[in-house]
Amino acid sequence: MSHLWTPWRMPYLQGHTHPVAGCVFCVQPQGDDATAHILHRGRWCYIILNRYPYNNGHLMIIPYDHVDTLELLPAPTIVELMTLTQLSLRVLREAYHPQGFNLGMNIGEVAGAGVAGHIHLHVVPRWGGDTNYMTTVGETRVIPEWLDQTYARLRPLFDHLVSESEN
Repeated sequence: MSHLWTPWRMPYLQGHTHPVAGCVFCVQPQGDDATAHILHRGRWCYIILNRYPYNNGHLMIIPYDHVDTLELLPAPTIVELMTLTQLSLRVLREAYHPQGFNLGMNIGEVAGAGVAGHIHLHVVPRWGGDTNYMTTVGETRVIPEWLDQTYARLRPLFDHLVSESEN
């Protein structure tokens, strides 16, 4: 029998997803980009890797404003949120060659929001067959890449595409 070791997921499985005091999405941008896995900082939003990814490259676009629902965001923030979504799709296509994407927001705890007080958009790359027996039977996702490796793969692409669009 083969063993699959994913000890980094244990805090998530035990419900310890927010080890910091306060809102994790308000605290994260105060730290170092590489340590926090922040891929890009915009004026109104930032892009970060999901610490508990569904697939390789799973990232989130998070407004700096601490609001719990989309309709409270000002128009410039919404425009940047969608612009950064486009950028994220381009980067993920180049890095991982996914066959599709899931984009989504869970607004409110009853809708499945893990951080219900701070709106955020999930961008999840998808491939045919990426849901297998581990997900279905074992309620476990297999992610074959460390977050630091994902960060090292994606950050240069974000930097390159942003500098290219500014010129």
